[in-house]
Amino acid sequence: MDLHQIKYFLAVVDHNGINAAATVLDVAQPTISQAVQGLERELGVPLFHRIRRGMVLTSAGHSLVGPARRILRDVVAAEGSLVDAAGRPRGRLDVFAMPALSADPVARLAGTFRREFPKVSIRIGDLRDETMAASLIREGHCEIVFCHLPAKDCAGLKVRELGVQEYWLVLPPGSAPPPDPLPLAELPDMPHVTVPQGSSLAVGEIEQAIAAAGRAVRPAVVVEHREARLPFVLAGVGATFLERSMAEAAAARGAVVRSLEPRISRAYGLVYDPEALSPAGRAFVGVAEAAGP
Repeated sequence: MDLHQIKYFLAVVDHNGINAAATVLDVAQPTISQAVQGLERELGVPLFHRIRRGMVLTSAGHSLVGPARRILRDVVAAEGSLVDAAGRPRGRLDVFAMPALSADPVARLAGTFRREFPKVSIRIGDLRDETMAASLIREGHCEIVFCHLPAKDCAGLKVRELGVQEYWLVLPPGSAPPPDPLPLAELPDMPHVTVPQGSSLAVGEIEQAIAAAGRAVRPAVVVEHREARLPFVLAGVGATFLERSMAEAAAARGAVVRSLEPRISRAYGLVYDPEALSPAGRAFVGVAEAAGP
């Protein structure tokens, strides 16, 4: 068993098949297939059921996922435990973040961190389900997670609030400008570009606030990827709610943007295991805490 076999095995698991794994890793499909088959031969058990629609983990495959993730996490942690002659961290730091937080504060903090610690590379993973924040850390996917708070199932982990994110209404270009700030009770009767219910804590917060104001959202399009909302709004499909920084950027592209009354906001912050942080991880947390809420 070697690291490439483990890496390819997990890629097939995470991307639901050899084809997608090969695309993400930018390697040939036979390379992935041969590595997985070699791992199965070494272990003496099948790790996947090969079916027409793809590959499904066997019970042995399920049992291997956790240990395999820990092995790769240990390798990354070893890289991140290195320091240079001056005692400054080097290596790689793995972080997961909600897309809404990647532009700000993650990009801003990463810039500050890299200026101070240029020998550390940062890999930013895409956190699509905030309920997975704690398990991503415990299973070794990353050292730090950026998510909305309160985070779930974080016993034994450290949660550090960094700030509050406010949400504004974004209307298609050319829309009749409503009052600013816009009372939620006067929300325009316009279809919306939405994301699936329950996809984030912030989505639930917005839905509750609208319902409390006696209004309802009428979906025109439901998109899986939050980043797709703005192009649909700019194309005139409907309105949406975006984080303030993204809404202000949308205004520069012609969208009609309004703050809300009452204000809709949600706290965000870091989740991490203080006992498992590498020197690079500790340095990044220090940068984030120095930036303050």
